[in-house]
Amino acid sequence: MTVILRPATEVDLMPVGALHQRSRVATYASFLPPEALAEPGPEAMGRYWVERWRWERDDHRMTVAERDGRLVGFSYLGPDDEGDPATGLLNAIHLDPAERGRGTGRALMVDALAAMRSRGRSRAALWVLEGNADARRFYERGGWTPEGSRREEHIGAAVTDQLRYARPL
Repeated sequence: MTVILRPATEVDLMPVGALHQRSRVATYASFLPPEALAEPGPEAMGRYWVERWRWERDDHRMTVAERDGRLVGFSYLGPDDEGDPATGLLNAIHLDPAERGRGTGRALMVDALAAMRSRGRSRAALWVLEGNADARRFYERGGWTPEGSRREEHIGAAVTDQLRYARPL
C-alpha cells in the first residue's frame, strides 16, 4: 500500500505516456474541450516520452511512483527553460486519476525539490495551466507562488494560458 519512488528507466516510458494521457484527460476535461484532449492517444504519448528521453536524459530526471507494483505517477525535472543556472524547472507531475488525494503528488514534489537542491539549484520554477485550479492550489500549498510570467501553449487545437510559479529551495 506504500508508494515507492524510483528513477525511471527506458522500460517505464511507454507506460508513463499512457498514464500522462489519462492524467491530462481527467484533469483538463473541466476546462478544455474534448477534441483538444483526444490526441495524442496513449501510444503516441508513450512515443513522445521515448523520444524526449533520448534527447534529455543527460540533464533531466524522471521519477516514477509505484503502488503495489503499479505505475501511479511520475515527475520530470530539468534545467530552467529561461536559462537561469540557479533555477531548476519542474516540467511535470502527473498522477493516475485514481491516485489523486493520496499523497503521491506531494511525495513526487518533495522528491523533485530535493533533487534540484542536490543539483546545486537554489530556486525552482514550473509552468501551470491557468485554468487548472486544482494544480494551482496544490502548488501554492507547497510554497509556490506566481511570479508574473505568462505564456500560451497549444493542447491539441486549444490555446492555453500558462502561469509561471516559483519558490526558493
